[in-house]
Amino acid sequence: MENKSQNLAVVGVQWGDEGKGKIVDVLAEHFDIVARYQGGANAGHTVYADGKKFILQLIPTGILRPNKTAVIGPGVVVNPESLLEEIEAIENNGIRVGQRLVVSDRAHLIMPYHRSHEAAAEEARGVGRIGTTAKGIGPTYEDKAGRRGLRTCDLRHPELFVKKCSQVLAEKDRIGEALFGGERFRGDQWVTQYYETARRVVPYLADVSVFLHDAMDRGQRVLFEGAQGTLLDVDHGTYPYVTSSSATAGGAAPGTGVGPTRIGAVIGVSKAYATRVGSGPFPTEERGAVGEKLRERGAEYGSVTGRPRRCGWFDVPAARYAARVNDLAALAITKLDILDSLEEIPVGLEYEYEGQRAKDFPAEAEILEKARVHYRMLPGWRQPTVGLREFAQLPTRAQDYLRFIADQVEVEIAMVSTGPERDQVIWLEDSGLVREMALARG
Repeated sequence: MENKSQNLAVVGVQWGDEGKGKIVDVLAEHFDIVARYQGGANAGHTVYADGKKFILQLIPTGILRPNKTAVIGPGVVVNPESLLEEIEAIENNGIRVGQRLVVSDRAHLIMPYHRSHEAAAEEARGVGRIGTTAKGIGPTYEDKAGRRGLRTCDLRHPELFVKKCSQVLAEKDRIGEALFGGERFRGDQWVTQYYETARRVVPYLADVSVFLHDAMDRGQRVLFEGAQGTLLDVDHGTYPYVTSSSATAGGAAPGTGVGPTRIGAVIGVSKAYATRVGSGPFPTEERGAVGEKLRERGAEYGSVTGRPRRCGWFDVPAARYAARVNDLAALAITKLDILDSLEEIPVGLEYEYEGQRAKDFPAEAEILEKARVHYRMLPGWRQPTVGLREFAQLPTRAQDYLRFIADQVEVEIAMVSTGPERDQVIWLEDSGLVREMALARG
């Protein structure tokens, strides 16, 4: 019988930027394949390995470990130019990609008109901007749902690609000119230039569903990697301030072509506090000097855009909501060390709106914007935790803080990150998930 933890999914509990890259990198040592299932090159993972810093936007983190295969699933939208640049950057750092990268032949392509239209639409919103990265992610998913997208498999057939692209391009020019007064794309020359770059992706293409099923049937273990976070999920996030794909664990099955019953468990990654980049509600945001201190200590700037992240406190209703919609088996807590200097640490326990208290996460962004948060103040530990590798080495108050979070969210903590490096992590050996993983490894 297949062990429950044979295959795991890793998701963000908050608004992304939780440090999933490092957690996936640490876990990848115990898996054969790391498969990315949604998002695009707007989701950077910063990973420190062998003294080098890597920023991965499309390629799964597993590529940084020898003999591991990285898979980009059909749920991901792909900018060929960005992918090729990322491959080149990785190889220039001494890591051979070669056949260790597999890209779905059903993934949708990000086209230049997607990027230009997104930037123009975002500019037109004025103060109502969503805060997108203007990399064309949303418009590509729109075309995917509208059944007018171009896919990576189209790159195998030059004449067919040119025909399809030219048809779509004529429509996009009319839309862009009417809505934004944008510059028109210039026909055949532009299409040919795009294809000459994009066709270099073809050697990496495969039917990812077949690839993953065959691998699992041979006993290989798969780690499913999500981008962004639960609260940015297009269905379950703080709509409309969300991404355009299914960032929850439920997106892993359609995003890779693997049946949901083959994913044994889900681990959620959360910072010991909370951050958000861009617009949208953030109930526990700390707007004062302490928030600035968190930003500086935590180097809270986007790995892709460099934008400063808004900082605040751990939000129990949001984390409990993420635990429910993902059915989290365990939590991985990152950046605990950023809280080391604080005398007191607030934890948001429940919301109040128009005199009514609620412990659940509301659907309306407008309510979240206006909700008052009730906090529990926990004592800080005022001792360094950077680099600690045993739970017992943590200050007693840091242990209490982690236990409080786990009790409130009602999900055990399996891992704690105490710094950016691979070995700066605490495995909680009494965690059920950690024990199951150890059994699966034999």
